[in-house]
Amino acid sequence: MGYQYTLNRGEYPDYQRWMGYNDCIRSCRMFPHYRGNYRMRIYERPDFGGQMMEFMDDCPNVYDRFRYRDINSCNVMEGYWTFYEQPNYRGRQYFMRPGEYRRFSDWGGMNSTIGSFRRMRESYM
Repeated sequence: MGYQYTLNRGEYPDYQRWMGYNDCIRSCRMFPHYRGNYRMRIYERPDFGGQMMEFMDDCPNVYDRFRYRDINSCNVMEGYWTFYEQPNYRGRQYFMRPGEYRRFSDWGGMNSTIGSFRRMRESYM
């Protein structure tokens, strides 16, 4: 529950270096190494409605690629991904495992605005 942060290998002398909103972490989880393919479909509306786009690579700016900022549902078919609220991998983060997310609340989002997303590749771990 609460804010999510995906930390790559490295040192973080203070919480602001990982874009944290405060200095309190109550739980953490590691995710497994993954070396397969990456594939995800994002949708304009809840329950996989509206316009759909399929991605297999990082997207630094959702608006530039999708022409709007709202992602209301998502199907992660392969790999692990991180959604970011703002472009260029900034802002709140949402860790996406393979599965169906019918509404933004399914991934813990406060709203449907997503600015960027990236694959969780081994080089980030």
